[in-house]
Amino acid sequence: MASPWKSAGISYLKFSQICATAVRNSLKEDVRVAAQRRDANNLKVAKWANGKAGEQKYIVTPKAVE
Repeated sequence: MASPWKSAGISYLKFSQICATAVRNSLKEDVRVAAQRRDANNLKVAKWANGKAGEQKYIVTPKAVE
């Protein structure tokens, strides 16, 4: 039996993202909000010089938590 993501022509990572989104969307409202908040990613970068990290900056400024 072929894997469902291979049959659909997508990677396992994309398949798992789709499944996680479906599960989060099926939760009750109070639990869904908390799960969606945990799903947010905040990516920072820092330039390194002489073995030390410089100032960290967000790639995309995170949204305010309500």
